[in-house]
Amino acid sequence: MLRTELSIVSVAMFFVAVLTTPLHAQTAAINDLKGKIFDAKMAQQTFAAGLPHCSELDGTSFYLQQRNRVLKLDDYHRSLDNLALQRVFNPETKRPWSQEDADARWEQVKKQALTDQSNCALVASLPDLEKKLEQLQQQAAATPNAPPQAK
Repeated sequence: MLRTELSIVSVAMFFVAVLTTPLHAQTAAINDLKGKIFDAKMAQQTFAAGLPHCSELDGTSFYLQQRNRVLKLDDYHRSLDNLALQRVFNPETKRPWSQEDADARWEQVKKQALTDQSNCALVASLPDLEKKLEQLQQQAAATPNAPPQAK
């Protein structure tokens, strides 16, 4: 008798798992899209001044917010090397530029160039992400036994 009850319970759990897996996957996909949309909207707000320059921010340039302009990495690297070579005063460190200072700043701006490029791509993908979310939410609403999705 106990074996039969365990078998019935096992079979029932299997069917519940099989029937809810697509729903779970669909919910996970919806939540993932919502996260990406949130990230895109945050980038849109925090990088608003740089967005008009996205056509130039292709990984070889970065947006310098203090001057509201785009600078080429190669030109900036040469400038950093010259500052270190000429030992020009560095107001951030309150001493002359050193090669170590120049190298550290170079690493920062290379990362910034990639971040700027990524922010532009993320904001550009926002309409597609919102469209995909709408489609997934409609599919979820059409699925029987689907829990309601919050917007």
